[in-house]
Amino acid sequence: PRGSGEGLSRRTEASPPAAVIGKKINVWLLLEFDVGNCQDMNVWSLKWKLSVLVGLGCFFEGEVGEESPRGQFLSINAFDYNCHLDLIKLLRQEGELVKLRRARQKMSELFPLTEEIWLDWLKDEIKMASESSEREKVYELFERAVKDYICPEIWLEYAQYSIGGIGQEGGIEKVRSIFERALTAVGLHVTKGTALWEAYREFENAILETAQVRPVSWALVRNKLWYMENSYAEYEEWSEDPIPETIIKNYKKALQQLEKCKPYEEALLGAETPKLAEYQAYIDFEMKAGDPARIQLIYERALAENCLVPDLWARYNQYLDRQLKVKELVLSAHDRAVRNCPWTVGLWIRYLLAMERHRVDHGIISEMFEKALNAGFIQATDYVEIWQAYLDYLRRRVDFTQDSSKELEELRSAFARAVEYLKQEVEERFSESGDPSCTIMQNWARVEARLCNNMQKARELWDNIMTKGNAKYANMWLEYYNLERAHGDTQHCRKALHRAVQCTSDYPEHVCEVLLTLERIEGTLEDWDAAVQKTENRLARVNEQRAKAAEKEAALAKQEEEKAEQRKQARAEKKASKKAKKNRIGDKRKADDDDEGEWGQEEEEQPSKRHKGDGDGVLPEEDMEVETGLFGRSGPEKPDCPANQKEKASTSRKDIPKVLHDSSKDNVTVFVSNLSYNMADPEVKLKELFESCGEVAEIRPVFSNKGIFRGYCYVEFKEEKSALQALGLDRKVVEGRPMFVSPCVDKNKNPDFKVFRYSTTLEKHKLFISGLPFSCTKEELEDVCKAHGNVKDIRLVTNRAGKPKGLAYVEYENEAQASQAVLKMDGLTVKEHVIKVAISNPPLRKLPDKPEAGRASQFAVPRQVYGARGKGRTQLSMMPRALQRQSNPVAKAENGMVQNSPATSSEPPEEPKKMSNADFAKMLLKK
Repeated sequence: PRGSGEGLSRRTEASPPAAVIGKKINVWLLLEFDVGNCQDMNVWSLKWKLSVLVGLGCFFEGEVGEESPRGQFLSINAFDYNCHLDLIKLLRQEGELVKLRRARQKMSELFPLTEEIWLDWLKDEIKMASESSEREKVYELFERAVKDYICPEIWLEYAQYSIGGIGQEGGIEKVRSIFERALTAVGLHVTKGTALWEAYREFENAILETAQVRPVSWALVRNKLWYMENSYAEYEEWSEDPIPETIIKNYKKALQQLEKCKPYEEALLGAETPKLAEYQAYIDFEMKAGDPARIQLIYERALAENCLVPDLWARYNQYLDRQLKVKELVLSAHDRAVRNCPWTVGLWIRYLLAMERHRVDHGIISEMFEKALNAGFIQATDYVEIWQAYLDYLRRRVDFTQDSSKELEELRSAFARAVEYLKQEVEERFSESGDPSCTIMQNWARVEARLCNNMQKARELWDNIMTKGNAKYANMWLEYYNLERAHGDTQHCRKALHRAVQCTSDYPEHVCEVLLTLERIEGTLEDWDAAVQKTENRLARVNEQRAKAAEKEAALAKQEEEKAEQRKQARAEKKASKKAKKNRIGDKRKADDDDEGEWGQEEEEQPSKRHKGDGDGVLPEEDMEVETGLFGRSGPEKPDCPANQKEKASTSRKDIPKVLHDSSKDNVTVFVSNLSYNMADPEVKLKELFESCGEVAEIRPVFSNKGIFRGYCYVEFKEEKSALQALGLDRKVVEGRPMFVSPCVDKNKNPDFKVFRYSTTLEKHKLFISGLPFSCTKEELEDVCKAHGNVKDIRLVTNRAGKPKGLAYVEYENEAQASQAVLKMDGLTVKEHVIKVAISNPPLRKLPDKPEAGRASQFAVPRQVYGARGKGRTQLSMMPRALQRQSNPVAKAENGMVQNSPATSSEPPEEPKKMSNADFAKMLLKK
């Protein structure tokens, strides 16, 4: 809700031309404040803000050089709500009461004022009202205030102020009248209505002491029993007679109703603004109950806190139009709706219909339509809709039984004005008329043909429609043909179809068929022959054009395929080159002992490679997974190794046992990645971080063969709820990098599992900002964005290293505020960077190709790389992994050694380089 107006904005129309700006006087000069007397820095801030708003379309109505510029008043260009608020705040701080009154008056003419603004205005006026004539002006101001929104506080202030005039003639009756109106309006308010009943009861008690008793007053007081249980006890104590059965029955009924309402009231108390879901549930509850007074009240309560939500106004107005149908109530609600959300064309259309429905004067309806044109809609099609609604209204006023009338001439002039308005005003602003199919001109032609019997005018209009680029569409010609068929003659029908055959480019076959059907029914032989010849020639040209287009498209597709094949081949060659370079044997890394002819004497046990039955204490391979990949995926394919591996004499590589993971514990485990490789003692640091989520059972960081931390680990908790809570630490900055926390899920088993936590669809209440300086912080961006609405969340996009990318997502409370921010912020300069702002609508993510998806799964296939006689004594294959991955593996001899004899090799003539045992050792050391 707007409240005091802090941080809320209205959409502004395009700024006036520079020439107009040059003629308007600066707000800074017109205010004529004494700079020397401005000691408050907040006033300086407001003045600066107002001077900035001048450039956004806020001007005084005076011209430079006028005699009394101080007497001029601010006029706002296209409903700039914030500019009004800033001016009122500034004038109030400066003590300019006369200007303050005029500023509030101007704002109240454009917008419904909120409860806070009205109360401030009323309190200021009450302080200055001393004479009876001034009190009457305050009464008039109260009457205006209670019409904007149904606010219990304003009604209570009104009733209490009226008590001050009780000494005047008819004062008591006036106070009672105000109290009764207040109770009718807000007496059913579950949480705030009680204050009014209490005030009214106290007033009646005071009158009772003076013996000026009003007998029916206690009938009103007992309605308070609907709200407070102790009211019944107070009434029992006050009443000398037994309580009537009717009151007891009403009291019990009220208690039952209160119990039903309590859950919804408690939900509203505990919810955060804007509470739309809670209010909608409350409205649905009251709609089922069917009490019109309570339905109206809950709608008004919801709108008081969500006055900028067009859909809520639309539902409320629809209920009033269809159910209550009370003229004053309906029109008041529609008027407040368009004053709160002037950018929503649907509210204006409903308002015009409601005014017509309740027989409002034609002049008032026309005036309201002109206001709608100046409301500043955000789409060109909105202007087409509002014009169409107004033209429908004018058409319903015409008596077409008369050859000519004032209403008919007004309708025709309105049609002409609508066409010109869309061509000039709308097209100049949006670069499009919003009516490419010329629906307004089509309706005009139908009115002339069907209702005015003026087919000549209808033909002129259709000729104009076709010259606007619609002649190539078959449906446009058929629409014209149907009109001629119903209200014209056969000659013009034939002429229209012949032109259609010649001009149509989307569905010429359909038009040709209609022409042949016409000639088959009504044409002569000559007409039939001409139609056949014309359609055959046209279709022949169309087929020729389509064939050429198909050939061109096929050639382009072939070129694209060739380019794609070339790119694919280049990638394959590049990949093969990298693979060959990687497998090339070099001397970059030397072994500790070049003279070593055999491997070390000791064998190292590798439990992660142990097969079933080769030892105790290790789970079978089919039940356990090696944690070397994202979300528990198996790591790259490695050859089977024996239970005992010879230990090298060199200590350059740290021996780290492989980490085992039980996939049955995925529900209590989270996968943590994007951590710094240089993190010292990751187990201790991460345990301190994750203990806030629950008891940690184990933290398993993953290291490389060289003992270097690989930047990811697995955190296992005792309870599942702790793992779920740990997901909230996702994107938390740890040692300068955003830490990624995600569920532990095997993507091989769940290929559709998605980790991305943000929406990838259109979000109309969220903005995407690009072009930000890398030094821009979240707080600085919030200061820029909150001037256009209530900011719910800001997310600065960073890379995996935590460095900003100059992008951000800003979430507002509703779509209206986001639209306002786009208009105001797009192209704004922030720290010498011009930013781009748009509604968030991320492009679709490209899914990986199936061959790529299957690449990871191949590592899960059981590997069998034993020698020619099965498992060797040591179960250690001496074949390097780089050679094992070749498509045509070389033949192996006993103990897994490569046979060097060409006669026994099944390889092509190009043989691999012969290597000694020392060469093999060097290669494995590099791995």
